[in-house]
Order: sequence, then C-alpha cells, then structure tokens
Amino acid sequence: MRLISNKALREFASLYPDANAPLQAFRVRVEKGVYRNFAELKATFRGVDKVGERYVFNIGGNKYRVVAFVQFDKRRVFVKAVLTHSDYDKGAWK
Repeated sequence: MRLISNKALREFASLYPDANAPLQAFRVRVEKGVYRNFAELKATFRGVDKVGERYVFNIGGNKYRVVAFVQFDKRRVFVKAVLTHSDYDKGAWK
C-alpha cells in the first residue's frame, strides 16, 4: 500500500514528539501490507474502525488517531487527519 502523506505524520510528530515512533511504525506497516478489504486491514490493525467512508486507526496505545481514506483497489491510504484522542473526541474532523 502507498501512504499519502507521511508529511502529515511528521508535522503532527513535530507538535507531539512522543507520537513519532508509533506513527512511523504505522506508516511502515501500511506500506509493507497489501489489503484488499476492511477484513484484511482489521487483521493487521486491530485498532481500526470504519466511520462512514473513513477509517480511524488507534495509534500509540490509543493516545492518537489517524483518520484516513483507503482505496483498496488502488492500494492507497490517504491521511486526512492526525489527532490526539481528545481532539478526535471533539468530532471536528468529521
């Protein structure tokens, strides 16, 4: 899979340095995987949920969220938002 974009992960990590390692580990797992559907994605990322048309990944022991749009047929993951748990709960990302 191709992750678009790592820039969003790096920018978030510049604000929350402890998020860098789990976000980059997430990136590596996405890029090494091939997921044809949600079930295959869920098998690798137990902490992912489908919310509408987007997928929400729990990162860093549930401290952070990556909201993404996944195109299984084109093997792309578009990062739409990277948030703290509390910012995610506020719901402004929807």
